[in-house]
Amino acid sequence: MSDELMTKVQELIDSTINPAVAGHGGFVQLVDVKDNKVYLQMGGGCQGCGAADVTLKAGIERLIKEELPEIEEVLDATDHASGTNPYYTPGK
Repeated sequence: MSDELMTKVQELIDSTINPAVAGHGGFVQLVDVKDNKVYLQMGGGCQGCGAADVTLKAGIERLIKEELPEIEEVLDATDHASGTNPYYTPGK
């Protein structure tokens, strides 16, 4: 089941999510799907971006849950501290 779910999440990332965040120079990679939780890594303009958590929860998680209702949560596995070119600089 989880392999099939992982494939569906990956297709959603490729078809919908990455084209949307590409406008900010960002991209999202699927790390894992475990216990109906999706683990993502954000890169490019998303890594270290001050709005990354909003993008993840309000955009990506909402979209994934709409398409795949069995998903309970989407979690960010990104090391945002090492972002080199964030779209929005995080507030200190």
